[in-house]
Amino acid sequence: MKKTRVFFATDTHGSEKVFMKFVNSGKFYGVDALILGGDLTGKMIVPIVLQEDGSHVANFMGIETVVRGEQELQQLEKNIRFTGHYAYRTSPDEKAELDAKDEKIQALFSDLMTQSVRSWVKVAEERLTGTRIKCYIMPGNDDRFEVDEAFEGSSVVVNPEGKILWLDDDHEMISTGYSNITPWKAPRDTSEEQLTERIEKMASQVQNMEKCIFNFHCPPFGSELDIAPLVDENLKYIKKAGEGFAFDHVGSKAIQQAIEKYQPLLGLHGHIHESRGVCKIGRTLCINPGSEYTEGVLRGAIVTIEDGKVDYQLTSG
Repeated sequence: MKKTRVFFATDTHGSEKVFMKFVNSGKFYGVDALILGGDLTGKMIVPIVLQEDGSHVANFMGIETVVRGEQELQQLEKNIRFTGHYAYRTSPDEKAELDAKDEKIQALFSDLMTQSVRSWVKVAEERLTGTRIKCYIMPGNDDRFEVDEAFEGSSVVVNPEGKILWLDDDHEMISTGYSNITPWKAPRDTSEEQLTERIEKMASQVQNMEKCIFNFHCPPFGSELDIAPLVDENLKYIKKAGEGFAFDHVGSKAIQQAIEKYQPLLGLHGHIHESRGVCKIGRTLCINPGSEYTEGVLRGAIVTIEDGKVDYQLTSG
């Protein structure tokens, strides 16, 4: 049986620096496939406002930054993209209009997200065309549905959402970026019942479950991979008296039950940045490489599959 080597990462959240590292990991680690498991897009627009004297001003990372000249401006935009935010050049009048009309800022946000993912797909095509490396990039629960169009027409990058794909001649992979309901009410949050339906629709078509890979953005409930700080109705972290923040299991029961029922070879998960680790559910090895995108750090996992066995190495760099 052929040895298959995969590099898996997740939760890049708009960080161009982390994504570039991900694409370059294919050749660096000598893998057969790259898998990016969801939450591709950023969380914030950083307006860069033109001033009367020709300079530009931006509030970036809580600091008012003034730049002059195109070179400084481009460097600021690069720094913003690397942290996972979206740089947007604008005028004082347009910024005032965006601040006053939520529908305009939301439309702009969707456009910038889609443009960013489309540019990432283009980079992947440029660097992976002509290689033997497969590339799977999947939106996660935080990603708006508009970004799906960025994958259309690509001959290199595949969005595996809802599909049964052959990773190699022996191993199938089923994937979903949907999650159980979160406090943030993200675009691809769904009920456990609906998540079960999505999984069952794919699982029912798998030919050999013993060799199957579950690429599910959300980790299984009650595992070591789904422990996160709790928030209240105002999305503020809950503190326990004298004990710091409160933590609990927040993963999906539908995914937990699917893994227990089908016992696939491997589970690839993300979603909970703090719960980097590995666990076994029956015979299934489950991995969450974690995420440290705000620091420009790519956390990942090199997974080697051979003779029905899975070896792994968590990476950071």
